[in-house]
Amino acid sequence: MISIAKAGERFLGDWILEVERCHYEQGSPPRSGSYRIERDGEELVFHMKWVDVEGEIFNLSFRGIPDGEPRPYKGGDLADHLSLDAPSPTKLNSSAYLKGVELMIATRTLVDGGQHMVLTQTIILPDGSKPTNSTRYRRKV
Repeated sequence: MISIAKAGERFLGDWILEVERCHYEQGSPPRSGSYRIERDGEELVFHMKWVDVEGEIFNLSFRGIPDGEPRPYKGGDLADHLSLDAPSPTKLNSSAYLKGVELMIATRTLVDGGQHMVLTQTIILPDGSKPTNSTRYRRKV
C-alpha cells in the first residue's frame, strides 16, 4: 500500500461519465453523471452527481482516510462503516459495511495513462449473488 499522503493522488480532479460505456447488471445506467475527488488533509473526499433514467438528480458525498481501516459512516440502513485503500497509484478501493458485514465493494482503476477512470461496483446480496455495475469516466480538462 502506498503512503496515506500519496494515496489516491492520481485520482484527484473532476470526471465526466461516459454513458455509452456503462454496463449494469443491477438497475439502469444513469443519463449523465460526474465525479469529483479531492483531498482534505489525510482524507479523500468524493462528490458524485448523476441523473437517473427518469430525470431525477442525485448527489452523494463521502470521505475517508485511504488506509484500509473501516471507520464509522452515516449511511443509515445501508452502511455503518466505510473503508478506503489505495493498493497502487492506479487503484483506489472502497468498501461499505453494515453490522460488520461487507455489502459493497467499489474499485476505481485509472486507464489510458490516467485519462479515464473505470469504476466497478459490486453489491453483495443476502443470497450470496454479486451483481456488478461498471462505469467509465473521462478526466475533465
